[in-house]
Amino acid sequence: MSVPATTITFQLSDGQPAQTHVAAPGESVLDVALNNGIQLQHNCGGVCGCSTCHVYINSGGDDLPEISDKEEDFIDRAENPRINSRLACQCVVQAGTQAVVTVPPQHFLGH
Repeated sequence: MSVPATTITFQLSDGQPAQTHVAAPGESVLDVALNNGIQLQHNCGGVCGCSTCHVYINSGGDDLPEISDKEEDFIDRAENPRINSRLACQCVVQAGTQAVVTVPPQHFLGH
């Protein structure tokens, strides 16, 4: 029995075509983005200390860890939070995860 590839498809808000990348189990969506040249802010360094890596999970959310109270608090501070909002640093993939995420517009201040 083979496990399907673990992939994250990034839909970008800046008009670029969607990008699908293979992820290793245990990597976060933030890790996969950064490892593949997708700019995703992460002011706290990916430790669930801010809301800058906010993304929308369009599909595959059931394969991701359940949202924590701390993550939920930071999402409440994010720009345009939705029911499918998550912090990319907290979305750790498992083997076989196939997620589709939308990266909202990034506002790079001072970068």
